[in-house]
Amino acid sequence: MARYSAFLGRRVEVHYRAGDILLPASGTFVADSGRSIFLEQHLMQHGQQKNFRWEIPYQYIVRLEEVSDPPLAGKGEIPVPKGPKRAKSAPARDDDKAAEVRKSSAASAGAAVDATPEFSVDNPPKTA
Repeated sequence: MARYSAFLGRRVEVHYRAGDILLPASGTFVADSGRSIFLEQHLMQHGQQKNFRWEIPYQYIVRLEEVSDPPLAGKGEIPVPKGPKRAKSAPARDDDKAAEVRKSSAASAGAAVDATPEFSVDNPPKTA
């Protein structure tokens, strides 16, 4: 029995397990064999039409959601898929706090880049 056949022909985003990591995949849901789902994605790359198709077995699927079709950005450009609809964003004061955190983390990252390295490539350690 096909578990996900309701998604046939729709754009979906799938999160699936590959070893110890979760991978996202998005595309058009083209088939459901009863054991696996099949996604397809078409895009233009260097003026050539590229097609990607992949099979994801049921046991590796963690989450499957329908996503809305993204509008085409321009001729020959790859549309960026939008994520699933989410709740409204937090109030502006939380955004200000987040911006401050980003600034402080960027400043500390910049300070780490400016710091001199502990080991120099010019003088490698001597071994006995």
